[in-house]
Amino acid sequence: MSSRSDLTIMRVCFIIFLLGALVELCDGGITSEYVRARGSDLPDDMPLDSDVFKVPPGPNAPQQVHITQGNHEGNGVIISWVTPSAPGSNTVRYWNENGESKKKQAEATINIYRFYNYTSGYIHHCVIDDLEFDMKYYYEIGCGKWHRRFWFFTPPKPGPDVPYTFGLIGDLGQTYDSNRTLSHYEMNPRKGQAVLFVGDLSYADRYPLHDNNRWDTWGRFVERSVAYQPWIWTAGNHEIDFVPDIGETEPFKPYKNRYHTPYKASGSISPLWYSIKRASAYIIVMSCYSSYGIYTPQYKWLAKEFERVNRTETPWLIVLIHCPFYHSYVHHYMEGETVRVMYEQWFVKYKVDVVFAGHVHAYERSERVSNIAYNIVNGLCEPISDESAPVYITIGDGGNSEGLLTDMMQPQPSYSAFREPSFGHGLLDIKNRTHAYFNWNRNQDGYSVEADSVWLLNRFWRAPEKTLVVA
Repeated sequence: MSSRSDLTIMRVCFIIFLLGALVELCDGGITSEYVRARGSDLPDDMPLDSDVFKVPPGPNAPQQVHITQGNHEGNGVIISWVTPSAPGSNTVRYWNENGESKKKQAEATINIYRFYNYTSGYIHHCVIDDLEFDMKYYYEIGCGKWHRRFWFFTPPKPGPDVPYTFGLIGDLGQTYDSNRTLSHYEMNPRKGQAVLFVGDLSYADRYPLHDNNRWDTWGRFVERSVAYQPWIWTAGNHEIDFVPDIGETEPFKPYKNRYHTPYKASGSISPLWYSIKRASAYIIVMSCYSSYGIYTPQYKWLAKEFERVNRTETPWLIVLIHCPFYHSYVHHYMEGETVRVMYEQWFVKYKVDVVFAGHVHAYERSERVSNIAYNIVNGLCEPISDESAPVYITIGDGGNSEGLLTDMMQPQPSYSAFREPSFGHGLLDIKNRTHAYFNWNRNQDGYSVEADSVWLLNRFWRAPEKTLVVA
C-alpha cells in the first residue's frame, strides 16, 4: 500500500515539476486587457459611393496619385497616377518651395494592364532623381483647368545622427476601420514623414474574380496621404493575384503595374525585394512570396546587400517583410518558419535593429531573441535572449475586411513582450545613432491611444551587454 502511495506522490510531484517548468518557459510579457467594442464579426468595406472613394472633378482628371522613393539615396521620387479614359498628359511639373519661377519638367511612362474582364486606366510612373535633400517640393500633373497640385518633403541627406520619423501601417484594406487607421495616422501629433507599409494593400482579391475596380477605389482612398509623403511598399499575400481558373497566371500583376519601387538602384532584379537609404536608416524590403531558398536571386542579392550596409552612415538597419518570424497568435502561427530558418542568422550576424511584419491581423512586439543554435544533434530549438538580435514587431492591424485575430497561444511565450488584437498604426521616431522610440497607437473609439511603446538601442552603436538565456 505504501509503495503505491509513494509512487502516486512521485507522479504528482513530477507533473507539478513539469508544469512549473512549462510556466517558467512560457512566462511571457504583457497580454493587453483592453477589450475592443464589438460590432459585426467582420469589418465592412466602405461602399463605392463613400466620399473617400470620390473621383476628382474634371474629365479624365489624374487620380490615385501616390509617391514612393525613387532612388537609393533618398533624393529621388517616383510619382504615379492614373487617368481613367485616355492617356492625357504624361508631364510632371515640379519645383522647390523657393523657386516656382524655375519649374522643371519630367516625363512619365504609361502602361495599362488587363485582368480577366477588367482593363485598367492609363497608369503613369515618373522618376525624378535630381532633387535637393531636406527640401519641400511641389508638383503638378494633368493639364488645363483640371490639373492637380501636390507637395512632399525630401528627406535629409543620409547621416548617422539625422532624426527621422516613420509611420508603420500594414494590412490596410478599405473598411471603416481602415479609414480610422489612416485618419489616426494623419492626426498623430508626432507626424510621420514617410510610411513603411508591410504589405496587403487593397484586398481586391477578396471580391469575385479579384475585382480590380477595388484597386482603383483603394488608390483613391489612400491618395490623401500617399500623394504627399512616400509609402515604402512591401508585397503581401493579397498582392499575389494568381488565379489560373480564370486565366490569370502572372503573379503580382496588378501590384507590379500600379506600384513601382526603386529596385534597380539597389542591384535587385525584382521590384518585390530592394533596399533604400532614408535619413539615418537603411531599409531592406524582402519578399516572402518569391523564391528565397539558397542560390535563388533574392538569396544572392541579400547576401551582398547585408555586406554593403555602412552603419557609420546609416546606423539603423530595418527589415520589412510581410510574414512575421515571431508571433503568438494561433492563426498564421509559424508560417514564416522556413524564411526564418534561412535568414534569422543573418539578422543576428549583421545586427538588424528591428523587423516589421504584417500578415497577422493584430499587434505584437517581441523581446530581442534568436533561435539559430539548432542542429540535428544538439536539439536546441527554443528562442533565447540575444542582444544582437532584432526586435520583431507585427503590425498587420490596419483594418482590413478579414477582421482581427483574437485567438492567442496560452500561456504567453517568453519571446512575446506585448500583444493586443486591435486595429492601429505605429511610429518609429529615430532620435540619433543610438536611440529610437517606437510606439503603437490603438484605434480606440474616435481617437488613437498610445497603447505600447519601447525605446530601441541601436545594435551596432550600443555598449556591450551580457547575453542572457531565457529560462
